[in-house]
Amino acid sequence: VQLQASGGGLVQPGGSLRISCAVSGFTLSYYAVGWFRQAPGKEREGISCITIESGNTYYADSVKGRFTISRDNADDTVYLQMSRLKPEDTAVYYCATTYSGLDGANWYHQYEYDYWGQGTLVTVSS
Repeated sequence: VQLQASGGGLVQPGGSLRISCAVSGFTLSYYAVGWFRQAPGKEREGISCITIESGNTYYADSVKGRFTISRDNADDTVYLQMSRLKPEDTAVYYCATTYSGLDGANWYHQYEYDYWGQGTLVTVSS
């Protein structure tokens, strides 16, 4: 299983950006994809998650109302549309997937996920 995160870049405060996570390999039964981010000097935090079959979504309070997660099951790709970006959104964004189900109450914990991508850098700066 491989996850490829892409689409990061430099964006001005208040701007928008969409990042993608392409899942390849054994894709028949992965259950959910989560997005995490890690800012310099900070711990990695879960920011959003989507279940593949039912489309249930989860968001951290820090991004709720500004970020939207979606999936394209035909292409095995999950997107994170980020709007009204702030300098504090600057981080490396990682996607991860789980094949063993998901405890909705713990979706933001790294231990819920089995495979990880390499990350894409998002920089919000003027």
